[in-house]
Amino acid sequence: MEFVHEAHSRPGHSWTRPGAVPTTIKVSLLIGASAVAACGHSGSMSAGPTPSGMGVMQSASAPSPDPRVGLRAGLWDAGQAAWNLRLVSTTKPSEKFMGSTNSDIAFTGPYVIQGNYNGYQIWDISNPAQPTLKVGNYCPASQSDVSVYKNLLFVSAEGNTGRIDCGGEGVKDTVSKERIRGVRIFDITDIAHPRNVANVQTCRGSHTHSLLVDPKDPNNVYVYVSGSAPPRSPSELSGCYSSNDPNDPNSVKFRIEVIKVPLAHPEQAAIVSSPRIFNDLTAPATHGAAPADIAEINAARARGDFIANVMGQEMVLPPNFTKPMLDSVVKARGGSGAPTGADSAALRAAIPGMIAKMIGQTAASTGPKPGPTQCPDITLYPAIGYAGGACEGYGFLLDISNPTNPVRVAAASDSNFSYWHSATFNNDGTKVLFSDEWGGGGQPKCRATDPKQWGADAIFNIDANKKLVFQGYYKMPAPQTSQENCVAHNGSLIPIPGRDVMVQAWYQGGISVFDWTDGAHAKEIAFFDRGPVDASRMAMGGSWSVYWYNGKIVSSEIARGLDVFELLPSPLLTQNEIDAARSVHLDYLNTQGQPKFVWPPTFALARAYVDQLQRSNGLASGRISAVRDALTSAEKASGGQRRDALTQLATQLDSDVRGSSDSKKVTMLASAVRDLANASR
Repeated sequence: MEFVHEAHSRPGHSWTRPGAVPTTIKVSLLIGASAVAACGHSGSMSAGPTPSGMGVMQSASAPSPDPRVGLRAGLWDAGQAAWNLRLVSTTKPSEKFMGSTNSDIAFTGPYVIQGNYNGYQIWDISNPAQPTLKVGNYCPASQSDVSVYKNLLFVSAEGNTGRIDCGGEGVKDTVSKERIRGVRIFDITDIAHPRNVANVQTCRGSHTHSLLVDPKDPNNVYVYVSGSAPPRSPSELSGCYSSNDPNDPNSVKFRIEVIKVPLAHPEQAAIVSSPRIFNDLTAPATHGAAPADIAEINAARARGDFIANVMGQEMVLPPNFTKPMLDSVVKARGGSGAPTGADSAALRAAIPGMIAKMIGQTAASTGPKPGPTQCPDITLYPAIGYAGGACEGYGFLLDISNPTNPVRVAAASDSNFSYWHSATFNNDGTKVLFSDEWGGGGQPKCRATDPKQWGADAIFNIDANKKLVFQGYYKMPAPQTSQENCVAHNGSLIPIPGRDVMVQAWYQGGISVFDWTDGAHAKEIAFFDRGPVDASRMAMGGSWSVYWYNGKIVSSEIARGLDVFELLPSPLLTQNEIDAARSVHLDYLNTQGQPKFVWPPTFALARAYVDQLQRSNGLASGRISAVRDALTSAEKASGGQRRDALTQLATQLDSDVRGSSDSKKVTMLASAVRDLANASR
């Protein structure tokens, strides 16, 4: 059995023992992807107007008691709860992907591309109530992080068993020409028949990657690669020299890789730089174990379980980790049968050294521990020239104005954070939100006893000097059981004009839609959740990632397949705001290559701002009514009459700015009305 250390964990490689203590550095087995295996058939199930026969609640106030608490467990028949959000459909994985962990997603045209530990599936979501499978490409290679641009599909490969030929038999040799650890590139001009055109090998593989479409370079795209596996042998890939010294310029650690891909000749894709964005950092302080974790450690110690100290945190080693090691001890002494007490004692003595080797530390290490060596995810925002790096113990702000030479301009740490995982900017680039994957995605970190500041989001303003200024935390508020892996994970902005609204995955905590316009007081405005996959044990499931795309909200469900949702109007989010969001159309979406939203001039956009001014009392109620009447009258008109009416209204709104308590929003409304007038010419 092959042991792999990953500096970041994903659900398919998680320890599944309930209550096992997390760590900022995860030691894992390349096994767990089948932990969610279950019988079932591929197919789409329309949810109809309500999930599982339950009414979808729509209100301004969160329902109390919270219906997410105490939901019935089950893989395909779990209880469901929804508020201001409707489940449109759930589509089970196709045959070769059933029981294997579903991972991240990307979008192009009418298609959603869903990564999976067995490869990727491409779904046609033209009819969101009944997605159809366009192709399932069986091509195992760890979590298969995906991105897409025009006719090219990019897929991450990290594990030692991934094969260049996409075979499922794995790679058994320590050094092999058959192994792929890096980024696969497929031509999807014929999307039903993807064609592998390049494989860019990297020393640490590609846990994730981010695609940079540089507005200054129409001929190339750039792939930022984050690799977290142990460096491969230089006998397999030249130059793979490993050192734990951050000052060693030859070490393949403490850096990312940048791949340049010529669009006309993707087969020429190659690494063009290895920026060392981690220099001059030391490991920050982090919190210890939660009360429930401490209790589990004590109980495990009393049972005689194996316990390891990993980066200062104790964690219970599950049987699927220790059993093969015990078997190896028995075999090494020439024995057979069950391990003896002496065998167990020998393994206990050896575990500290084994863990130290896996995570790249030795007992002789002295002085300050070095900082991170990679980023689980980097979100590139080319429209503003910056990226947000969620990098183990830090959140980075990177200048990406030179695509091949990203430069770290700010770094923030927080002792409440365990593992900085992903980043999202607000649309104007004045704020950035980082998520904390405490527990590596495979542990229950939303229990009632877990601190709200742990395993949460941290929101920062970006000041004039490009420094990160902390504002506040947000955590999905519904307590989950010890059988539900739950922590902050991947999400995206929803293009609600004038507000910072995001939808985010929380694994078996479900999905949460929240407003973080006020970064110090983020507020949930909609949610969806299911009960645990299994009521008696930890079984992997829940939303890995959930993103808004052209009016739909699409979630990659780790165990259950693909979910599609729609927002419902409420006093917290009006129909006009939803319609304005739906007016934003994207040709493709890679959330880690964040697009800047631009709203076309529509009456829905203007009315959305009016709704927001009513909500904030930014204008007097009489004035709100008058503006609404003026918009209705102008919409009924046409040509020059419409243009003149809208121009007059915009001029009146200019006069309202000074006396408003929300002058910025009135200015946005006036601009939207003026754009409508110009569109009527």
